Amino acid sequence: MRQSFSVFAFLIVLLASCVTQQTVSTIQEPLSSDKTIMLKANPSHDVREESMQKSQVSISESVTEKTEILWDKWGVPHIYAQNNEELFYAFGWSQMHSHGNTILKLYAKSRGRAAEYWGEEFVQNDVMVRTLDFPRLANRWYQEQTPEFQTYINQFAQGMNDYVSKYPETVEEKNNIVLPVQKEDILKHAIFVLYSRFIGGGDLQDVPKWEERGSNTYAVGPSRSESGKAMLVMNPHLPWFDEWLFYEGHFNAPDVHTYGATLVGLPTLGIAFNEHLGWSHTNNTIDNSDLYEITIKDNGYIVDGEVRPLEVSKMAIKIKNADGQIIVKDMKRYFSPDHGPILKRSGDKALTIKMPGFDRPYGMVQWWKMGNAKNLNEFKSALKEVQIGFFNIMYADVEGNIFYMFNGQVPKRKTGDWDFWQGTIDGSKSENLWTDVHTYAELPKTENPASGYLQNANDPPWTSTFPNVLKPSDYPPYMAPIEMGFRPQRATRMMEEDKSISFEELLTYKTSTRIEMADRLLDDLNEAVEAHGSDKSRDAMKVLNNWDREANSDSKGMAIFYAWAHALGPWNTEIYKKPWSLDNAWNSPDGLSNPQMAVAALDGVVDKFRVAGAPLDIPWGQQYRIKYGPKDLPGNGADGSVGIFRVAWSGGLEDDGRYYIAGGDSWQSVIEFGDRIKAKVLMSYGNSTQKDSPNYGDQLELFSKKEMRDCLFYKEDVLKNVAKREVLKIGAF
Repeated sequence: MRQSFSVFAFLIVLLASCVTQQTVSTIQEPLSSDKTIMLKANPSHDVREESMQKSQVSISESVTEKTEILWDKWGVPHIYAQNNEELFYAFGWSQMHSHGNTILKLYAKSRGRAAEYWGEEFVQNDVMVRTLDFPRLANRWYQEQTPEFQTYINQFAQGMNDYVSKYPETVEEKNNIVLPVQKEDILKHAIFVLYSRFIGGGDLQDVPKWEERGSNTYAVGPSRSESGKAMLVMNPHLPWFDEWLFYEGHFNAPDVHTYGATLVGLPTLGIAFNEHLGWSHTNNTIDNSDLYEITIKDNGYIVDGEVRPLEVSKMAIKIKNADGQIIVKDMKRYFSPDHGPILKRSGDKALTIKMPGFDRPYGMVQWWKMGNAKNLNEFKSALKEVQIGFFNIMYADVEGNIFYMFNGQVPKRKTGDWDFWQGTIDGSKSENLWTDVHTYAELPKTENPASGYLQNANDPPWTSTFPNVLKPSDYPPYMAPIEMGFRPQRATRMMEEDKSISFEELLTYKTSTRIEMADRLLDDLNEAVEAHGSDKSRDAMKVLNNWDREANSDSKGMAIFYAWAHALGPWNTEIYKKPWSLDNAWNSPDGLSNPQMAVAALDGVVDKFRVAGAPLDIPWGQQYRIKYGPKDLPGNGADGSVGIFRVAWSGGLEDDGRYYIAGGDSWQSVIEFGDRIKAKVLMSYGNSTQKDSPNYGDQLELFSKKEMRDCLFYKEDVLKNVAKREVLKIGAF
């Protein structure tokens, strides 16, 4: 369910919590000389052996007989491990090196103990975590892992702890309280991110603008590829902070050669490719979180006129006050086996949230299997248990296959369409309750369409390619909405207008800032201004008629169009003369339903510009900025509502009259699958949040220029670009 409902408003009354954004200052060792780090892993994570001498091993020497990390200048860890256990250990070590203070903050939040460590600003978070019972679920999930994957999790945590033992100065003093990292922390964090930020994110209202989280992805088949080789675009859009951050890494071990990214703090690559295949994720239009209104009676709740018992347990929320003392707030947790935990209660009514998949603990195992698959059949085999509860999957491989799946744990419902399940559901009727989810076979998916391409820009599966191969009528009416915004329309148009796409053209499409909404409406606005305009709107129209209809840093006209579009509201269906329809999916809506209102909105925008002293033709990069740490650069892109493929959204107009990018294009990659992998990549904000790291924000200049880096996928290329070498000599596991 995606609706505006403050389900934790009651926390303010109960606990008088204050939610603010915490900033941290951290220390990072520069990437400089080659070093050999010899470690013996043990439960207390002490470093038994150390050697700080400069490595005596030639950098050209084979790296297959030891576990080592070759860091490139962009802070990417290229891990060469003797076995999988050491691979996970090295990845934990790497993440603590690059994001140590961020990870400790995130793990504290995932434990539901951040208020205990740092004060009341984290109370709301901790109550949510404990109400949803994430810590206990994580402990259960850990026990349910296979012995093999338990070992991988253990070694990932051990690598983090050993890094801190070796470099304690990299951890800010206030974060030491979180140490040591516990093996269960890995699963606590995975559950926290998946359920509170994705599956239940809309209902839980964890951030104000759910719709801005998203992604783009393409899969181009041989019939549409100039080279005859399949290509893939990876392009998630998430906020540029905290648990939304991606981390880029390169896995090499016997039978493992995978390159990609994961959300910080997780041990497996979630978006990745190997020499055989690759996949990307996008947020999908899936409703697998439901808010129920239930009626309380006699310490239970009513279903079909009968009272069923609530489960009641205690939870103690610890809060560190300004004097450093710990205050304990004792609370009760009420849980309905039919509807989930109670979030809010008023009189005899209560609001609950229900999410699926708590009995499916193998999401990270599934990602690991996906990354090690060698063909489409092996890849599909990894998907069939539907352990990953969210995210579309887009795939391409060296054999020329392309594949799309509307992935996720969709509840099997007895009644209702999409709109019905967006509201608060009556929990007193058993017909509205669900207990199971749809199987792999029942989810929308398509493979090698005649069009030769697949796309997803957070639109439903029905518009993944044209002509449509997935039909809404073939699936339950609650499976996904029937809609297509301007951004996926722009994505489709770029494919439809190019019958032979080169790798270089696909790179251009990836960074395209062309505005679909402008192409759709500017001619209508021009006519409206001619018929109803004032001097103000005519001055603005002169700028718009000379505008390149792009959101590049030097584009003159984007600023005034962006303000006008948002004055009307791109998502407001009432502003369009011709509504959207599935039959004309990537060419509608069109026209202005009220030309005079559109002109009045343009007049209002001009007034605001003149009051602010801003020229109507101000270059977009002067008003739309990248400000990240010490970086202050010209921006490009915009939020996706106006129909742009290059997504970079702001938090709104600031006091200085500028917009500052807060999220959007994050980990980006364009891959061609041939005899030799060809790829360009970019981690927009850099691969480290350690504030003294040279990799903190170091790729933003490339982002500002709409450029990407060469991917160092092959060992010989890595060896030519080593900034630092670490050899990890790990003891028995």
